[in-house]
Amino acid sequence: MNSFTRAAALFAASLGLASAATVNYDFNITWVTANPDGAFARPVIGINNQWPIPRIEANVGDRIVINVNNQLGNQSTSLHFHGLFMNGTTHMDGPVGVSQCDIPPGHSFKYDFTIDQPGTYWYHSHHNAQYPDGLRGPLVIHDPKFPYRKEVDHELVLTLSDWYHDQMQTLLPRFLTKNNPTGAEPVPKAALMNETQNLTVPVEPNTTYMFRVINIGAFAGQYLWIEGHTMRIVEVDGIYTEAAEADMVYISAAQRVSFLLTTKNDTSANFPIVSSMDTTLFDTLPDDLNYNVTGWLTYDSKATLPEPALVDELNPFDDMTLVPYDMMELLPEPDQVVELDVIMDNLRDGKNYAFFNNITYTKPKVPSLYTAMSTGDLADNAAVYGEFTHPFVLKKGEIVQIVVNNLDSGRHPFHLHGHAFQAIHRSEEEAGTFEDENLSESDYPSVPMRRDTLVIWPNGNIVMRFKADNPGVWLFHCHIEWHVASGLLATFIEAPLEIQKQFTIPDDHLAVCDAAGTPSKGNAAANTVDFLDLTGENRAPKTIPGGFTPRGIVALVFSCLTGVLGVIVVAWYGLSTPLELVPLEVTRIVENSEVTETSNATNGDESRAAVSSSNDASGGAISRS
Repeated sequence: MNSFTRAAALFAASLGLASAATVNYDFNITWVTANPDGAFARPVIGINNQWPIPRIEANVGDRIVINVNNQLGNQSTSLHFHGLFMNGTTHMDGPVGVSQCDIPPGHSFKYDFTIDQPGTYWYHSHHNAQYPDGLRGPLVIHDPKFPYRKEVDHELVLTLSDWYHDQMQTLLPRFLTKNNPTGAEPVPKAALMNETQNLTVPVEPNTTYMFRVINIGAFAGQYLWIEGHTMRIVEVDGIYTEAAEADMVYISAAQRVSFLLTTKNDTSANFPIVSSMDTTLFDTLPDDLNYNVTGWLTYDSKATLPEPALVDELNPFDDMTLVPYDMMELLPEPDQVVELDVIMDNLRDGKNYAFFNNITYTKPKVPSLYTAMSTGDLADNAAVYGEFTHPFVLKKGEIVQIVVNNLDSGRHPFHLHGHAFQAIHRSEEEAGTFEDENLSESDYPSVPMRRDTLVIWPNGNIVMRFKADNPGVWLFHCHIEWHVASGLLATFIEAPLEIQKQFTIPDDHLAVCDAAGTPSKGNAAANTVDFLDLTGENRAPKTIPGGFTPRGIVALVFSCLTGVLGVIVVAWYGLSTPLELVPLEVTRIVENSEVTETSNATNGDESRAAVSSSNDASGGAISRS
């Protein structure tokens, strides 16, 4: 049974769901060789010796149990379930250094959680920029109460991604180096659909399909359109929406969009499905890069697969205009506002880093959740989590507003773990900061769009709002994996004293900490005695100092002295009179003088020789007497 048919079968089964079930997966994480773009075979990270990796599927209310065994041999790993709120089970969220320790080679880890939210999600490694090597796949939660269920005949899952020929363990050191001070991200080698190229999607005439589209890429946003067909958007990031027609959609890394597509009655032709990488994100555009990938809706497998038509412009649907199906109104004014400025800069080691408010994220010695679990009442104090996790402690039930000012010239897709936020404002490009726009509550939509990943435009700003009703430790970060690696993350510690009441850390989770040599108690510096003493915490390199350092001053002084001496020498040489400008009479005098001096020197040498010879003879005579 192919993946499309399997998805449709489970979707149909969900419509008659009677009771919750436990869905078990045994995942052995292994290396596999693959060549998805047909250009270069390379090692990829698979599951159970297969790649692409399996789709996780369940129904609302199901319990999912995933037994992970790391058989990579040379790398640690983890799994994150992107978009799932993990209500009551924040320790199953997956980011290393946040909610767990890394899983070393040869060790096992169990993820165990219950699903209470329907929609389209995905899962991937959340450790050391690993998932672009292949550890990424769809996660779909079916819903018997899906509001458009009566319109859907079949369901399909379509992933979009970018692809590199080199492994991340090769690319990452090249990116984070003083030899790349501008932070130019590696450009992908290809774009993929369902982890391949030239995908064909068989369809039947006069049939309505629900496409669940997921961008599982590391870097590139993707423009998607299907020639000759209109999309009706019905879900983004797990949030059902009022149906909205679109000819083209933009899906950033980590975003999802589901749409309904009704096929034609005529089966004589096939139609291109086109996805085009957002090349504005790339610092360079290699001559050999094909930034498009094409698949086809195939009405007739014997008919030709036409080349896609050229488009005049990329004009995607504006997701900010979407309206959530449940009509949830704008949350009240915030109790806490977190304002973050996006900055890309260098530190004293010469490498490029990404910053929120001049702080670049640095992984703590103890995972932040374990700090929350082991510091007692001081878990409410942001200081125990360390300066470089960029922590914000949230009170239970408060309304939180995140304002992001993009002081960078690139787009960024920002993702919040543990929540879907209301996207209440996104400025145009080059609009400046939120403060520059001088907005008030009346400027926000009364029923704002919700999702968990939102794109901010270059030199613009976005405003998000959510209710802190899910105790846990949740990251907020850019989902361009290069920017995760360079530190564009902050940490929300939500109702930490409530977290302490919810669960204890499972033994197998603590066991991988022991195996990895990672402390599991104490503050960010692993201090279990004085939680406010952060001596020895992991820190980012120091900033480049303003003005000159002492070494710089010395170098400047010597450079100036050398320059002055050089000018003096050049001036002296330039002021001397060239020989060809000296009068002829003076030249003759100089020449005669040189001849006289030579003659005198010769006579003197002969006299000295005679005296010497006489002394030698005399000396000899005396010696013989």
